[in-house]
Formats: sequence, C-alpha cells, structure tokens
Amino acid sequence: MQASDDFNPPAGLAEELEPGLRRILAPNPSPMTYRGTNTYVIGTGGLAVIDPGPESELHLAAILAAVQPGQQITHIIVTHSHLDHSPLARMLGQATGAPVFAFGGPAAGRSAVMCQLAARGLAGGGEGIDAGFLPDITVGNGEIIRGDGWDLEVIHTPGHLGNHIALAWGGACFTADHVMGWASSLVSPPDGDLTDFMASCRRLRQRNWRVFHPGHGAPVHDPAGRLDWLIAHRGSREAAILDALSEAPASASALARKIYTETPPALLKAAERNVFAHLVDLTGRKLAAPQGPLSASAVFGRRSG
Repeated sequence: MQASDDFNPPAGLAEELEPGLRRILAPNPSPMTYRGTNTYVIGTGGLAVIDPGPESELHLAAILAAVQPGQQITHIIVTHSHLDHSPLARMLGQATGAPVFAFGGPAAGRSAVMCQLAARGLAGGGEGIDAGFLPDITVGNGEIIRGDGWDLEVIHTPGHLGNHIALAWGGACFTADHVMGWASSLVSPPDGDLTDFMASCRRLRQRNWRVFHPGHGAPVHDPAGRLDWLIAHRGSREAAILDALSEAPASASALARKIYTETPPALLKAAERNVFAHLVDLTGRKLAAPQGPLSASAVFGRRSG
C-alpha cells in the first residue's frame, strides 16, 4: 500500500471540509492507517461523530474541543470495529451521554465461509479487531440515522470487515476503509471477505456520488473512477493469481512473493492475506481449489471448469 496524495493535516485540529462537516485526524499514523484515522463531525447544533478512532485521551480531548457553544454530540457512529476506528466510542459515549450506532459486533455480517474459517482457528491480520465492541443501537442496510438538520443513510458494505458500513450524506459518502484514495483496502480473512468486497464496490458504483470521505487519507473527488480502479485492480490480481496457478499449485505465501514484487517487506504479510482472500473467492467460484481443507497455509491449484 503506497500513498498517492500529499494529505498531511495536523492531528487534533477540527478542519471544515464543507458547511456542516469537519474532520479531525487522530494521532495514530502507521503503514496500515497512513496519516491516521479520520474522525468526522457532522452538524451545526446536535452533532454526529463518525469513527471516534483508537483509544486515545489526546484524541478524545480533540473531539470534545471541537464542540462549540450551543452544540452537543448526540450520535456516535462507528463504521466498523477495527482498533483504529471504534475503541474511543466507549469513552466518548461516557463523556457525552450519546449512544453508539453500528451494524453490530465484530462478527456481525460475516459470511458463512468466513464463519467456518474462524471456527477452525483462523485469526484476522492487519489492523486488529476491537473484540469487545458492541453498539448501543444496531442499524441495518437502508436505515436512516436522523439528527439535528442532517440524515445519514446506512449502506452495509462488508468486505474489509463483515460489520462495515458506509454512510450516505446527500451526494457525499463516508466510505471508511472500503474506498480510500491513498491505498486499496486490506481484505484479510476471516474478517475480510473478497466476494463481499467486490459486491459492495458494485453496490456503491450504482449511485452517482459527488465525493467520498474515507477513513484514512484525503477526500476522493472522482468516486466512480476510484471504484472502477478498485474493481479493475482486484481483477488484475485475480488474473495474476490464476496465471501463476496455471503454472503450478502454490500457497498464498508463495503467490504473494511472486506477484507483489514491489511491496515493502513490512507489508508482505498483508499482501499474503489479500492473496488468500482471492483464493477463498476463487474457491467459492470453482476457479481454484485447495489441496485439502481450506486454510491460509493450504496449497491451491487451478480448476479448469
């Protein structure tokens, strides 16, 4: 994953992006989070906070400092329960009395095949799960979260995580980690599911968006183009995996080393998880098959029909 923009705002400062919308960057930069998690504040009276971020007293203080005279936080909305997005929701809720809205706990929205992999002991990789996360109010696809002068439509977008949601705000969409401009999304089984990820991309592509506000990095001002790129990018990875399997059976680890030739060593494990996500998807579509039980260490071969 490599940055493709010059996004580098100061952490902790509430910056207005457009009327009724501010962004506060959390102080948690890393190879997986880029400059840090974007926390969004919507509204001018009763406020919604989207993705409070990691457990950080410093970031909590920054969010509370963004509440101006005559304003109060009435809604806390978590797009998904990775450790860089959800843990601060508990502390913010205690400080403000606002309820926490989300699709569900860490296993909510998980597909059947990913439930099977998890039951066999496969643990997620990458950004880490907020295992104890539970919302006060559960929301589903198509529901409208209504506030003081604003509405947010919930769009269930599993793929990066089963409980991942995007939030439509007029022609804008808060896409969290599903669509970002600086990098493609990590899809790491059993938490991530590539079959679901591609379906979510196509679901978002059906609508005419003005801008995407992602969980990390700068706004995406060509949403359709970015979605087209993500779909094509995954298609090219799939083609490379199938070509390699045509030569000889291989594991996800071997395929990652062969295909991700320009990836820094520190990110090769994430690349391996992405390849495994493709292999699970290809197995479900009967284009590949493991030699033995489906697992992250299995050797896969290409199927002909």
